[in-house]
Amino acid sequence: MTTSFLNARRHGQVFALAMPMVLSNITVPLLGLVDTLVIGHLEQAYYLGGVAVGAAIISLLFFLLGFLRMSTTGLTAQAFGARREQELLGVLVRALVLAWGLALGLLLLQVPIIELAFRLAGASAEVETYGRQYVSVRIWSAPAALTNLVLLGWLLGNQNARAPMWLLILGNGANIVLDIWFVVGLGWQVKGAAAASVLADYAAMALGAWLVWRTLKRRDTVPAPGFWQNALSIDAFRRLLGLNRDIFIRALCLQLTFVFMTFQGARLGDAVVAANAVLMNFLMFISYGMDGFAYAAEAMVGKAIGRGSRRHFRLACGLNLFWGLLVAVLFTLVFWLAGKPLVGQITSIESVQQQAYGFLPWLVAMPLVSCWCFVLDGIFIGATQGRAMRNMMLVSTLGVFFPVWWLSQSLGNHALWLAMLCFMAARGLTLGWAWWQLDQRRAFVPDGLPAKR
Repeated sequence: MTTSFLNARRHGQVFALAMPMVLSNITVPLLGLVDTLVIGHLEQAYYLGGVAVGAAIISLLFFLLGFLRMSTTGLTAQAFGARREQELLGVLVRALVLAWGLALGLLLLQVPIIELAFRLAGASAEVETYGRQYVSVRIWSAPAALTNLVLLGWLLGNQNARAPMWLLILGNGANIVLDIWFVVGLGWQVKGAAAASVLADYAAMALGAWLVWRTLKRRDTVPAPGFWQNALSIDAFRRLLGLNRDIFIRALCLQLTFVFMTFQGARLGDAVVAANAVLMNFLMFISYGMDGFAYAAEAMVGKAIGRGSRRHFRLACGLNLFWGLLVAVLFTLVFWLAGKPLVGQITSIESVQQQAYGFLPWLVAMPLVSCWCFVLDGIFIGATQGRAMRNMMLVSTLGVFFPVWWLSQSLGNHALWLAMLCFMAARGLTLGWAWWQLDQRRAFVPDGLPAKR
């Protein structure tokens, strides 16, 4: 194990999977940064607050359905490790059917969903007005956005990080260009930011479909006799839905913490919610930067379990945790040394700047505290251990985040950031304990797939 860990080729395998995802994932918070940048330089803070609340609602909806990518990656990686071509194709078909059904549900139920969301938000009238504008346009990207989750997960599960990299770079790059054009060039304000995201999601879907088709053609993978009956069987969907249910609950808890911060910040004033929107971009940089190694862990762990190899499982965990920590140190140094200039570049509104400066130290500490939970999430997704992820997230959310905020709420917005820091620490500790349990008890035989020695 030690010799393998020191092997440069092993670290190269991690980087072959992680670095394309790190580079492409950085474009996701960069997109949020540009959204905030172009809106943050308009004349009033409520434009920025409206985008923050509207984007939080859309993020909640789409990220709650993030199990589409996670379960697809884990199941695909295990089938890849076990060399089951028909199962690889079956995972893709089932995930796409589920994604399209959920997208249709979102579009049909958009009015009651939007009404409920803004009733809970408690924002000012101006923030709510522009938040509604954003959501009413952005919701129409649901079919493309959910399809992209499946395509990205399937490509990554096939140990191919370059294809998802181009998928994300094209989608987010187009979004950034359209964002600047619609908001700054055409003056469409909040609706322009939303329209840019919609068009970019559909462009990414077209590229993703082509990348998947090319992968299948290269392998000469076609449905075998009886494929459709097996792929769309009740038993096959039952397994998928069971895994997705647990990941959904986990995602619900995670997004509740982020949305709670936005909504509670809105109750503290327009300048506070705008400052939190600025700083949440920093948190997203941490998340998406670290997720590169989480994605690598998903692919490597899933493949190891598909092969039935405990040694490769442990090696995949150790390598990705090691590099995740180094990246976290880098983020901490950047936020410590350049945090204030970055805030100043994001928004020119002085009241928002002053608010953000006061809460910046929380972001300096965040990378070192949170890096563990991001990589451990990837390990559990690759192992398709949704129940453990669900349970640890419930403990961290209900047992740590909300109690810490409740007990310290007299601190105002500092209470929200304290609760978030403790929440990230709790996720790392609880998942670390569950990981040790997994390593001790796991038979390393993927469900429904034969073990390979």
